[in-house]
Amino acid sequence: MTTKRQVLESAAYLEAMLPFAPEIGLVLGSGLGPLAYELEDAVYIPYGDIPHFKTSTAPDHAGRLVCGTLAGRRVLCMQGRLHGYEGWSPDEIAYPVYVMKALGARALVLTNASGGINTSFAVGDFMLIGDHINMTGKSPLTGPNDDALGTRFPDMTFAYAPALQEKAYEAAQDCGIELHRGVYCGVNGPQFETPAEIRMFRTFGADAVGMSTVFEVIAAAHCSLPVIGIAMITNMAAGVLMQPLSGAEVNEIAIRRGADFRRLITSLVGRI
Repeated sequence: MTTKRQVLESAAYLEAMLPFAPEIGLVLGSGLGPLAYELEDAVYIPYGDIPHFKTSTAPDHAGRLVCGTLAGRRVLCMQGRLHGYEGWSPDEIAYPVYVMKALGARALVLTNASGGINTSFAVGDFMLIGDHINMTGKSPLTGPNDDALGTRFPDMTFAYAPALQEKAYEAAQDCGIELHRGVYCGVNGPQFETPAEIRMFRTFGADAVGMSTVFEVIAAAHCSLPVIGIAMITNMAAGVLMQPLSGAEVNEIAIRRGADFRRLITSLVGRI
């Protein structure tokens, strides 16, 4: 259970370390980690130094907060996120969202690497997340609710802020990047899904699948922090192309398309 007391303790520690109060929170998924090095006058703080934060163990996730200026905005980045498959609980994964809100963030930008379910997608495409399906069977809000953080039963109808989605389309157009829109299916992992599971998710209406994001979005809805999410399609999901999947493939595509992804996110941040 996350409490307001814990959040304020984390925020107080960070306020003493950060050069300013951030306007925008940014979670850097696979392939976007290098964006942190593009921040001006950046300050780096390892997760392990922050009270109540957990440390990231996922490959290529640096596991630190980076605060600086990007596209003229004051940004606080998570350079690497936490995942359920690492053994962290949903509330531990979502915890940094509450801290970003407490520090002053007025919007949260989430990014990830996903498997494509929609057969009209191709590897390397980008998808604006319009909605999600939580197939983890879990929630960061399970257990007692601290009313100081948010309501017991948050509404998820507009969890992905329509106004921010419009800004994403504008950014994509200016960058000359095609931006699909779709439904993201969140699973626990770390194993890739079976072809039968992917067929089920497609029947449910999912366009992409991944092992992150949904807990962060639920927490943001809980504390009334507007969210936008963009996924990079780094592989086609199991059974779509009838070929084996590997983490190496995901990382290769993330690196190959990373520059365009970073350009898109930078343009988006400048519009928020």
